Amino acid sequence: MQVQGYDIDVVVQGYPGKSVCHGGLGWSTIVLLRGHGRVALVDVGGFNIRVPLVERLKHRGLTPKDVTDLLLTHAHHDHCINWTLFSHARIVLGRQEMEWASKVQWGIGPVPELYVEKLQTWNTLHAADEGEEVLPGITAHTMPGHTPGHFIYLLKGKDYDVIFTGDAAKNRAEFLSGKADGTYDQTVSSKSIAAIWSLWKARPGNVVIPGHDIPMVLKEGRPEYLAKREAAMKAWFGDDLDTMTTIELAVRSEEHTSELQSQSTISYAVFCLKKK
Repeated sequence: MQVQGYDIDVVVQGYPGKSVCHGGLGWSTIVLLRGHGRVALVDVGGFNIRVPLVERLKHRGLTPKDVTDLLLTHAHHDHCINWTLFSHARIVLGRQEMEWASKVQWGIGPVPELYVEKLQTWNTLHAADEGEEVLPGITAHTMPGHTPGHFIYLLKGKDYDVIFTGDAAKNRAEFLSGKADGTYDQTVSSKSIAAIWSLWKARPGNVVIPGHDIPMVLKEGRPEYLAKREAAMKAWFGDDLDTMTTIELAVRSEEHTSELQSQSTISYAVFCLKKK
């Protein structure tokens, strides 16, 4: 996708799911932007994606040192912790978000305390303000709810815009329901989701790239995916390391009918629930 001088590449697909037995799943979207003499990443993921992220940059002819800017949507571990891979880069985070994250009580949530503490005084941190143009043609906008100072980033294009929503609206279900999972204030989140809807509907063809889902456009007023979901796990359920079971985590149809939603239950999740 090329918009307003930027080549936009989703290098890591976000996943719209929750772990039943093992806490947060935390598979978040990472987007590569190249243009205007910059190489930027929108969010950087958690520890689990470190090796794949470096490999995927390599496949695109890049190393971490080639990255010039990080546009972080918020200060949760699954979106920000890998800033240390790109510590030489200009690191953009909302001023309000940085102030909030630095005061969060240790050990009670998804803010990576020591990483935030270090980032707070890092010499390449840029604490951005509401409406600021953080890269040519890209502005930052506060959309609270998931966190108090959460940013979305808006790229204004000639024909259509691209909206990087982070976790202000994590997935298609949150857009359609107008409600958010994992929010400090549901009313505030709903207002932010409504505001993003307004931006999305402002021009035909506008693209939304959420924090835990694949890119979408509006078709007859409803979100439609622009990519094929890729998600699976391999598990050692056999007797040796060569025997692995693949568990597909992407439904074959992306129609998202109520029937599909009611039937898409993984047997292992049922087992976990029964154990409680």
